[in-house]
Amino acid sequence: MSRPVSPRPGVAPLDGVLVVDKPRGITSHDVVARVRRILSTKRVGHVGTLDPMATGVLPLVLERATRLASFLSTGDKVYHAVIRLGVTTDTYDAMGTVIEAGSRVSGPTIDRAAVETVAKRFTGTFLQTPPPYSAKKIGGVRAYRLARKKTPVTPKPVDVEVRAFDIETLEDTQLSCRVTCAPGFYMRSLAHDLGDTLGVGGCLEQLRREQSGAFSLADAVSLDSLELQPDTAPSRIVPIGELLPDLPSVVVTDHGAGLAAHGNTLTKSDFQGESSRSVSGEPGEPTHVRVYDRHGTLLAIAEERAAGILHPRIVLV
Repeated sequence: MSRPVSPRPGVAPLDGVLVVDKPRGITSHDVVARVRRILSTKRVGHVGTLDPMATGVLPLVLERATRLASFLSTGDKVYHAVIRLGVTTDTYDAMGTVIEAGSRVSGPTIDRAAVETVAKRFTGTFLQTPPPYSAKKIGGVRAYRLARKKTPVTPKPVDVEVRAFDIETLEDTQLSCRVTCAPGFYMRSLAHDLGDTLGVGGCLEQLRREQSGAFSLADAVSLDSLELQPDTAPSRIVPIGELLPDLPSVVVTDHGAGLAAHGNTLTKSDFQGESSRSVSGEPGEPTHVRVYDRHGTLLAIAEERAAGILHPRIVLV
C-alpha cells in the first residue's frame, strides 16, 4: 500500500507537471485517482487522454498548474503503434468485439510497398472520423455511451494533421509504425482506416505515447515507483515557473505584481528592466505572455491586447 506524501512546513505546494508512464489496462482517470492518493491532493488533472490499452506519456497537472491544462495540451504527440491488419473490431482496437477477421486477407499478399503507398494518404492535413467508442459528443451525448447502447454512432469527421507516418516493420499481418501528429488525432481511426484502404481491415493492437508536447518518456515515472517511494515525487515535478518555455515572458514591478494578482491590465510602466522588449505587439507574434514577479514566481498568463498592453487571462496566485 502506498504512503501519501505528508505536507511539510516551509515546503511549497506541488505546483507543476508530473509525467507518468501510464500502464496498460487502466484509464487516464484511474491514474489521476492514484496520484491524488499518493500526493494527498485533489487538485490533479491529466493533459491528453490515453485509452486503457495505451501506455506511455501522460502529463498530470498539479495544484495551480491545473489552470494551464489548455495551454499544455496544444503540442504535437508522438506515438509508436502496432496495427493488426486483417481484423476489424467495433472499437477499432484489439479490446473490442471482432466484426471481421481474416476473410479479406486471403487475397493478394500485403507487402511493405503497398502499405507505404497507402500511408502517404494519411500524412498532412485531412478529414478523420473519430471512432464510435470515443468521447466526441453527438447531440450532447458522448459517442461511447451511445455505442454501448447499440445506438448507431457516426461522429462528425474533423480536420487532423499528421506530420510524419513512418513504417518500421511489417511481419505477416502485424505492422509497426511511428506517428507524429497534432492534437485531436485518433490512432484507432488510423488503424481502422489504413486497413480499410488496403482492403483487408485493421485494428490497433498496441499503442505507446512517446511524447506529448514538451514532455517525453525521459521525463516519465511509473506509478509503481511513485507508490513505493512517494517522497521522490516532488523531485520529478516540472515546476510551474518552468512550463510553457516557448511563450515570451515579462518581469513586473511590485506594483505590476499587485495588478497581475488581481487580474488587472498591465502596461509598459509595470514592466521591470528590459522585460518590455519581450512584448512587441507586432502582427504574427505570440499573443500570450508569461508574467513573473521579481522573485521568479509565475503570476499569470496574460494576453497581449496591444503593443505593451497585457491583460491577465489566467491568474495563478
